[in-house]
Amino acid sequence: MKKSTLGLGALTLILGATVLSTGTTLAYRGDPTVTGPNYSIERHTAMQKAFENKDYTAWKNLMQNRGRVTQVITEANFAKFAEAHNLALQGKKEEAQKIRSELGLGLQNGSGRNGGGMGRGFNR
Repeated sequence: MKKSTLGLGALTLILGATVLSTGTTLAYRGDPTVTGPNYSIERHTAMQKAFENKDYTAWKNLMQNRGRVTQVITEANFAKFAEAHNLALQGKKEEAQKIRSELGLGLQNGSGRNGGGMGRGFNR
């Protein structure tokens, strides 16, 4: 009886840890109201300023080559990406998602124009 109780407790602990880590990994999928694991007030303020000024260089420096988004978003398409961000902030999520899809971001299977895979590129 004690072995089965101990085993059940361990299984519950493992499942709980898995659920919590998955939530953190997949928290940011194009929704700017969801904070990611790299969130800080300073970084958020700098990121907002980069989007407002359409400053690709500032955004790229803040991202530090993390995530698939840094492979897809370029100086040439950053203004469109910033537009999607601002639309999402206004609650116009469908319009924002349309732009993100055109850019090759936010697709359910993780694939975009440049390939890609599940679980990549969701850090903020």
